[in-house]
Amino acid sequence: MTIRRYRSEDCRRLTELFYDTVHSVNARDYTPEQLNVWATGQPDLEAWDRSLHAHESFVAEENGVIIGFGDIDQSGYLDRLFVDKDHQGRGVATALCDALEAAARAEHYTTHASITARPFFEKRGYREVRQQRVERQGVSLTNFVMEK
Repeated sequence: MTIRRYRSEDCRRLTELFYDTVHSVNARDYTPEQLNVWATGQPDLEAWDRSLHAHESFVAEENGVIIGFGDIDQSGYLDRLFVDKDHQGRGVATALCDALEAAARAEHYTTHASITARPFFEKRGYREVRQQRVERQGVSLTNFVMEK
């Protein structure tokens, strides 16, 4: 596995990976209705590309195939961290998180972790600040503001 910086040509694959991961891995903690508003399958590729370029963004590749990605801003806010459903539990998220935190070099790090991701972040030393409910298209989703 290699970790490299994001490139615009990665964008479509990242949105596909995001959709597939949310609808498979996160399905154990969220309802189908919640999954459908979280990852609609209709991404705005230009907005995603702008956002990923505005942050420190990395992808994980294995044999030339993208298997994960993440991004963080300079304040230390870790926005996205997703690993392909077939590559879970193999250190991909850890390698990406290590690269993201090193790139941001912030005094502290924050994230809004899903129910599914919360244990991963706790193992990395993040602590829960508060639980929150986020509304998307009239549907409420639970996540956790966490910091390290």
